[in-house]
Amino acid sequence: MATVGIVMGSDSDMPVMAKAAEMLDRFGIDYEMKIISAHREPDIFFEWAKGAKERGTKVIIAGAGKAAHLPGMCAALFPMPVIGIPMKTSDLGGVDSLYSIVQMPSGIPVATVAINGGQNAGILAAKILATSDAALLEKLEAYSEEMKDQVVEKDNRLQETGYQAY
Repeated sequence: MATVGIVMGSDSDMPVMAKAAEMLDRFGIDYEMKIISAHREPDIFFEWAKGAKERGTKVIIAGAGKAAHLPGMCAALFPMPVIGIPMKTSDLGGVDSLYSIVQMPSGIPVATVAINGGQNAGILAAKILATSDAALLEKLEAYSEEMKDQVVEKDNRLQETGYQAY
């Protein structure tokens, strides 16, 4: 039983999708990760997406490039939140993927992060789950505090050394 489903259409998406998994690992969220092509194996994809709710999945993170149908098809079949990650492509730099994912028809929303935004997809999934999980919310708040502290440290260093020595 996995709380988050991570799906990608190709193993070439793995470096980006791994960043989502790393964030889920950091927050202690269980997930399953699959490589499924909606175009090359539609029967397998339909079975996986339609069965996600029964497997205990609460959020799907779907990464796709070019035509990028995977996130939208997940949203069409899965009744809970879907987060789409547009992949950077060699053809159009990922803008094709971004447009394909973000321009969903009314009634079939896909929350979309930046091109190659695997880390943010993992964080967004955690934030969605934290709406009903106080312990997870505490972990997210601690993470935000860590990010703030890192910026403060960098500014302190800048103020002490000046930009030339930074």
